[in-house]
Amino acid sequence: MDDFARLLEGYLHAKDDNLPHVIDGVFAPHARLTFSLATQNIAFPSQTDGAAAIAKTLVTDFGVQYHRCRTYCVSRRRDLPDVPQAGTGPISLAPMPWLVVMQERAGGALRVGHGVYRWTFDRVGGDWRVSALHIHIARMDVLGDARADAWRVAIQHALPYPWVDAVVLRAAMARLAAGEAGLGWLAAFGEPAGA
Repeated sequence: MDDFARLLEGYLHAKDDNLPHVIDGVFAPHARLTFSLATQNIAFPSQTDGAAAIAKTLVTDFGVQYHRCRTYCVSRRRDLPDVPQAGTGPISLAPMPWLVVMQERAGGALRVGHGVYRWTFDRVGGDWRVSALHIHIARMDVLGDARADAWRVAIQHALPYPWVDAVVLRAAMARLAAGEAGLGWLAAFGEPAGA
């Protein structure tokens, strides 16, 4: 992949659509994944090393528990820097807020969470790859309501995928929180998570 935005989109496609083989084209073979959690509503290993292990953690194991997932980068695609034509890295992007909307496979509960990505890239064999990803999970709400599927659909249809500008996110969440019965809690997700 020839630019940072396409690498991020590859990651989102792999995770959200349960395609572990796509991870090989996104992450360096030696890549490191780390997590920090400010919630007890979800669990991940604190550190995972290697693209194969990352695919297992972020795609295979994740896909066993969750489905109908959409992960949004709270950023404008055009604001990402161009890849350098020279040099090997590492290059780190500014912290990038994210939002996830998904359902549990067991029971169908709706999960809405947000946090911050910290991406680092290196050249591998002439191509840029993710060499390190830190995922901070600031909040993860779990709603086991009979309306969970309808709520998920409403939220996902209100947001452009996978890039959502913070202004668009704020307006969409405010509109949903004010207009849909039972969605008042969504207002908290209208502000991107901080680092």
